[in-house]
Amino acid sequence: MGLLDDTELASTIVRTRHAERGQARRAIRQELARKGFEDDDIETALGQVDDDDERKRAHALARKRWDQLAQHPVEVRTRRVVAMLGRKGYPSSLAFALVKDLRNADSEAGGA
Repeated sequence: MGLLDDTELASTIVRTRHAERGQARRAIRQELARKGFEDDDIETALGQVDDDDERKRAHALARKRWDQLAQHPVEVRTRRVVAMLGRKGYPSSLAFALVKDLRNADSEAGGA
């Protein structure tokens, strides 16, 4: 009867989880699979988010959290930002690269 379109519902979930919650494709894929979506529907929906989108969103999340933790030592900030990104499904390699960029940016700003 066309009351429920799994592909469209999966696409909506992908858009909201990525844009509003900042989740990575890996975490969203797991959620959709847990909810019983077919692999084809999941892959089609996840096609909306590419590597660049994911990196930009991860950077925005990392920057926000990094700034919130400004009063903490750099080791604490690093650990907490990497952990937060990991919980959202981002790979640790990306999380550490972003933190390195944030640390370098802080060093440059402080040295100027």
